[in-house]
Order: sequence, then C-alpha cells, then structure tokens
Amino acid sequence: MKPAMETAMKTALRSQPGRPPRMSRRTVLLAGMALVATSGMARAQAPAGKARIGVIGAGRIGGTIGGLWVKAGHPVMFSSRHPEELKALADKLGPLAQTGTVAQAIAFADILLLAVPYGAVPTIGEQNASAWRGKTVLDATNAIAARDGAVVEEVQRNGIGATTSKYLRGAKIVRAFNFTGATEFAKESHRSGAPLAVPIAGDDARALEVASQLVRDAGFEPVVVGGLSTADRFAPGGKLFRQMGTAEEFRRAMAQ
Repeated sequence: MKPAMETAMKTALRSQPGRPPRMSRRTVLLAGMALVATSGMARAQAPAGKARIGVIGAGRIGGTIGGLWVKAGHPVMFSSRHPEELKALADKLGPLAQTGTVAQAIAFADILLLAVPYGAVPTIGEQNASAWRGKTVLDATNAIAARDGAVVEEVQRNGIGATTSKYLRGAKIVRAFNFTGATEFAKESHRSGAPLAVPIAGDDARALEVASQLVRDAGFEPVVVGGLSTADRFAPGGKLFRQMGTAEEFRRAMAQ
C-alpha cells in the first residue's frame, strides 16, 4: 500500500474507535489522490541508465530518431500541436512511447530533441519561455529560406546555434542529427562495420557528453565539431553537410 494512502486509512480508523472502519469522503478523496500521484510518479521513472526524452516535432527526423531511442530502451514522448495525430506512431513503438503537447514533452523530459521547421522555433520558444532553463536540447532543425521566412536571415547573420540559443533561452543547445535526412538515419543505424559518424556541436561539456551517448544509442558514432559557432559547418550550405562516412573519414573532411 502506498504510504500516503496508508496514512489516510489509519487516520480514519483512529477517528472512530470501537466501530467498524468508515472513511469520510474527504479521507477517501485524499487517499485516492495520493494513489494517483504515486502511480504517476512510477510511470515517469526511466529504466536504470536511460533518460526520459521529449521529441518536439514528430515528423520524419523526430519520428525516426525518437523511434531509435525507444528501441534502445529510452522512454520517449512525441509531441506536436496535434498530439492525437501521433498515436499510431506511439502504438507501433510500444509502451515506452507516448504522446503529448509540446509543453507536456518539455515537462516530461530530461533531454529534448527539437525537430520542427525552423520557422516555428521563435514561437515554440516564446510559448514555453520559462521551461527551457537547464534542459539539454538536441537541435536537429535546419533553416530553409523557401520554407522558414524571415528568421532565416537571422540564422545567416548570427549562425544557427546562436539563433536557437536566443529563442530557447536557458537551454543547453547541442546541434545534432541535422546533417542528413531521415532515410539515411533509418538505413545506417547500427550498420555492420564502423558506424556512421554524426557531427555534433555545443558549448556545454556535459550536454555534449549526453548528446554523444544518445548518438551512440541511436546506432551512430558522435564527432564533436566544436562549439555552437561551428554548427554551420554541417548545416545546409556548409562543407560538412551530408558528409557521410565513418568517424575517421569525417575527421579527415573536417581537417581539409
């Protein structure tokens, strides 16, 4: 029996000595609330050595990478403006996958994957302004002029890492999973031989460690390109964008 519920029941028994135990409506309500709360806490616990991950934008990249993490044993909440549309994805992946709103995913997660069209980043940042602080966010977005509007000019002027950091104030940003498409990630995950290199960039050492482990869990080999200011090297238009190969091959390309 849950401790809070047991306490409530003992209180009811003490309140009516010598009579058959009867609980007031208030006691029943408190006990029930305690049971629900403790059950919810149990559901939120990640398996040992695993992290709760929130995927913001469960399109091709979010669905693919999030799915690889579920298969690796991580609890993942897939989120969008219309979470009901993600039910089929979660059902297919099994009990470690669930769906929710963006706000719910941020609250649920230890680590977030941002995988939305870049034009949505300012709005998502503003709508959840107080929630980003301290969160590690793997940013898989790319700014595309024909799709994302005026914010692309800001990205071109200031760099994509700095721009994401501006809108997700207080988050520890790591650029990752943006250098190629979902088809390649699905095909190359846990391939035989040397794993596919996935470039990452960030300014926070601990966040880079976390991101590196999640890259490995998804079936790839992380290569740290540098701080956030280097992230444009493997964004669209950068020399390392779609640089497919092993970690050794990727590092050779970096050095050229």
